[in-house]
Amino acid sequence: MTTPINSQPQFFIGQLVHHRKFDYRGVVIDVDAEFNGTEEWYQQVALSRPPKDKPWYHVLVDNSAQTTYVAERHLEQDPSKAPIDHPAIDVYFDGLENGVYTLGKNRQ
Repeated sequence: MTTPINSQPQFFIGQLVHHRKFDYRGVVIDVDAEFNGTEEWYQQVALSRPPKDKPWYHVLVDNSAQTTYVAERHLEQDPSKAPIDHPAIDVYFDGLENGVYTLGKNRQ
């Protein structure tokens, strides 16, 4: 992950987050320093046109099998320390400690 000087990510892998607009919880599984999708996806999906030059996050969605790609401005820290219910959680993480997921050995 390369990060522009003025664009340090606010969230980290394993951190619990809440989507401000769509009101779901999730956990960060990857961080892109800036938008890393296609222009076609951006035009069709990112309707609020969040900045491409700021961090974007790959998030496992709680109570779902969905993974989302979210602009930083749509996320906030989730104050809950409750675990995320997602079928791929064990693929990425070994467990939850003090509200933060610890990376699985194959991801370190």
